[in-house]
Amino acid sequence: MSSEPIRRSGTADTVAGFLSALAIFFGAIGLVYRPVRLTLPAMLIALIAAGIGGRHQKLAMVAVMISIACFVLGMTIAVAARHPLW
Repeated sequence: MSSEPIRRSGTADTVAGFLSALAIFFGAIGLVYRPVRLTLPAMLIALIAAGIGGRHQKLAMVAVMISIACFVLGMTIAVAARHPLW
């Protein structure tokens, strides 16, 4: 039998997970309210979380994809509905 040692999660892993979740939340809110003001910082936060990496690397990648998709969809919705972008 062989087993791998248990990897403890560090502070950076926890911060990356919270930043990824925050980016997803800001991206989702940016769909319906001021897409430029919310989704651009969401993309930046998601990229920072991806740079930290660690155990939540896949979550950070998903956060980047979701924030980019929310930016595109939010801008499309705002332009089509003639809502303010800022």
